Amino acid sequence: MSKMSKTVALLLSCSLVATLAACSGDTSPSGDASKTNDPNPSATDVEKSAPKDKDQSEGKKANAEFKDKLDGPDLLTALQAGGHIIYFRHAQTEKDGKDQEEAKSDLENCKLQRQLSEEGIQQAKDIGVAFAEKSIPVGEVITSEYCRTWKTADLAFGKHKKNPNLNFLPSKDYTDEQAKEATAKAKPLLTTAPKSGQNTVLVGHSDVFEVSTGISPDPQGMAYVLTPDNKGGYEIQANVLPEEWSKL
Repeated sequence: MSKMSKTVALLLSCSLVATLAACSGDTSPSGDASKTNDPNPSATDVEKSAPKDKDQSEGKKANAEFKDKLDGPDLLTALQAGGHIIYFRHAQTEKDGKDQEEAKSDLENCKLQRQLSEEGIQQAKDIGVAFAEKSIPVGEVITSEYCRTWKTADLAFGKHKKNPNLNFLPSKDYTDEQAKEATAKAKPLLTTAPKSGQNTVLVGHSDVFEVSTGISPDPQGMAYVLTPDNKGGYEIQANVLPEEWSKL
């Protein structure tokens, strides 16, 4: 066979292979490209696209499903009488997530920490106005050492006292031992009854409240009202969003 004939035969052969491939639906050239439309992705592929467990924590679920025992006029009347612990998660910040590692080395430097957003600043001010208008008495105001908590307290109530026992846990992936330690530190603050006719305000973080009560306050600025039972425990009465205080 001549060289020209061999060339023609080779071209015809390649054309036939390409035609058969097209008819069979296999248009991918080779390798991983064929995985793009795989109707049965591997377990590894599913894991990569699945949401993190922390985003669906039991604490957030408990928060979403919580039912108020007191609300509206009944809650307001109870708060006006005093005797409650009001735990606020700090007001809205410019971003969410843990602070930079540098924040732990200099808690006085607010620039190294998450900042209250304009919305958060207004939330705190509005909460303070609502407490004054509704005649809700406030005694001690205790915060964590982080700027976003004590600034929330100052904007709302004009005072604060820092307590490291309200500081957030070292990381999102905290150990059981770290959770137990945080709970032990926070318990006295959650169970100590205020002075007669007053309410104690705590301004902290979501994880401290979650490990202590099983509930993760969400969104930022949410508060939970607890009533100490004078036996080392408490009853959770209600949760209140920042904009709900003025509507009680």
